[in-house]
Amino acid sequence: MTHEMESGQPEGRGLPRRSLFKAGVAGGLALAGAAAASTSATAVTEAAEDAQDPNLRRDFDVIVVGAGLAGVTATRELRAKGKRVLLLEARDRVGGRTWTDTWNGHMIERGGTWVDRLQPHVWRELNRYELPIMADVGPARAFMPTLTGFQELDPSVAYVRQNALFTKFFEDSTRIYPEPFNPLKRRDLVARFDGFSMRDRLDQMALRPEDEILLTSWTSLYGGTSKRGALTHIQQWWALSGGTFEAFHGVNTYRPARGTVSILNAMLAESKPVLKLNSPVKSVVQNANKVTVTTRAGEAFTAPEVIMAVPVNVWRTISFSPALPAAHREATNVGMGVTEERKLWIDLANPKDRFVAESPEGRGDPFCFMGRFNDGDPVVAFTVDTTFDETDGNEVERAIRKIIPGAEVRDYVVTNFPKDPFALGTGGYRQPNQLIRLHAKLQQPHGRIKFAGSDIANGWNGYIDGAIEDGLRVAGSPTLSGPAAAAASAEERIVVPMVNRELYRGLGRR
Repeated sequence: MTHEMESGQPEGRGLPRRSLFKAGVAGGLALAGAAAASTSATAVTEAAEDAQDPNLRRDFDVIVVGAGLAGVTATRELRAKGKRVLLLEARDRVGGRTWTDTWNGHMIERGGTWVDRLQPHVWRELNRYELPIMADVGPARAFMPTLTGFQELDPSVAYVRQNALFTKFFEDSTRIYPEPFNPLKRRDLVARFDGFSMRDRLDQMALRPEDEILLTSWTSLYGGTSKRGALTHIQQWWALSGGTFEAFHGVNTYRPARGTVSILNAMLAESKPVLKLNSPVKSVVQNANKVTVTTRAGEAFTAPEVIMAVPVNVWRTISFSPALPAAHREATNVGMGVTEERKLWIDLANPKDRFVAESPEGRGDPFCFMGRFNDGDPVVAFTVDTTFDETDGNEVERAIRKIIPGAEVRDYVVTNFPKDPFALGTGGYRQPNQLIRLHAKLQQPHGRIKFAGSDIANGWNGYIDGAIEDGLRVAGSPTLSGPAAAAASAEERIVVPMVNRELYRGLGRR
C-alpha cells in the first residue's frame, strides 16, 4: 500500500500483514467545502466589480499573498476599510498551516488545532462569529518516561513532579516579560537570555537524569531539538499563560467544533475578497508607484501595497526586486519554523481509551508526544526524529509499542509541513539570538511590501492567536493586550465547557 505525504508525493512502505496503512492526503472534504464557499462568494464579488471596472482583475488597492489566518484576517480588515483586495493562495485550499480535513470518518486538524481564553485574538473571533467550541475530555492515564522505560500513572500523579520542574525551568520568565505581548519591553533582561537554547537552560539546571527526561519531550518538540530552540521563545509562552504550570500545561484545551476552517470561512464570508487559489507567487517587483506580483502561471497583478502573509521560511522561494533587507534574508535562509516536525493521526485498535504519552529526547523514542483526548477519536502524535521513517507502517507500530506494549495500528495519516513547499516547516519557533536581532526588523515594511504571520507576531508567536494578531497589526487595526485582552475574553457569546487544567495535557499550537 502506498503512503502519501501531505505534499502529495508517494513515499514509504506498507505493512505486509495488513493493507490499511495510508499516510497522506485523505479526502479533504472539510476544506473542499470551505474553498467552494469562499470561491462562490468571490465569483459574485468579481462579477459585480468587473462590471464597473474592467481592469479590476489586474489592479487592486492591496494584494495579500497567503490565505492562512494572518492573510485572511488582514484581508477582512482591509475590506472593512473599503479596500479592493486580491487574496492569492498557492494551495487549492485556504488555511495555510491550519488544515481541517476528513479522514476515516473523523474531522482532523492536520496543522494548528487548539484555542484558548488566554489567547485573546482567536477567542474574540470565536465570539464575534459565535462559532461553537468543544473541550477535549483529556487523558485517563499517562505514560511517563523513566530511566528504564515508561511508567503508567494517573494524570494527577504524573504531573506532580513536572510541576516543580517546569516552575524552576521558567523561574525568570514573568520578570523578563512583564508585558508578554510586548516581547522587547525589557530588552535589557531579554538580552541576558536571548543567546540561550533550551539545552543551555537544561544544562544550567543540572538536573538528575530521571528529572531531565520529564522536560525534554517539550523542549525537543518546540525547537526541533532542545539545542536549536530559543529559551526566550518558550519563556514568553509561559508568561503569556500567566506564569503557572496549570495554565501553561493546559493551554489550548478547546478547539472549534467545526474545525479551524470555520474561523476562516466566517472571515471570508464577511469580507468577500477576490480570492485566487492555486496561485503560488513567483516574483514581487516594486517601483516608486506600485508593486507587481507575478504567479508561477504567469499571471501578473498590481497594487500600491502588498502584504506577504506566508511563512518566513517561504520568503526565500520568491524573487523580490529590490532584494529583501538583510534581516529578512537571514531569517528566511536560516529558518524560523521547526523544520523536522511531522504530525500523525493514528487509528489504534488497541488501546482504545484516552491517554497521553511523553518521550524524552535522544533516547531513540521517535514520538515526543502522543495522545487520545476524546473517546472514539484517533490518536494524535508528533515526531521530530529525522531518523524515523514515519511512512513505514511497521516502524510506526514499533515506535508506539515501545511506549505501550501490545498496541495495534489499523491505519494512520501523516502531515509533513517541512516537505510542503508552501510551508517548509511547522509553526514559527525562534532560534537563539533571533529575538533581539531580528524580531522588530522583520515587522518593518520593505518599501511597499509589508510582512505578516504567526512567525513574527508579538504575542503568541507560532500559534493561531499570533497569526490573527499579526494580520490585525499589518492591516493597521488594534491588537489586544493587557486590559483590552481581558475585556475581549470576558465578552463571551459562546458556551465554554468546563475543564480541569490540572489534569489535562494540552498539545499547544498543534
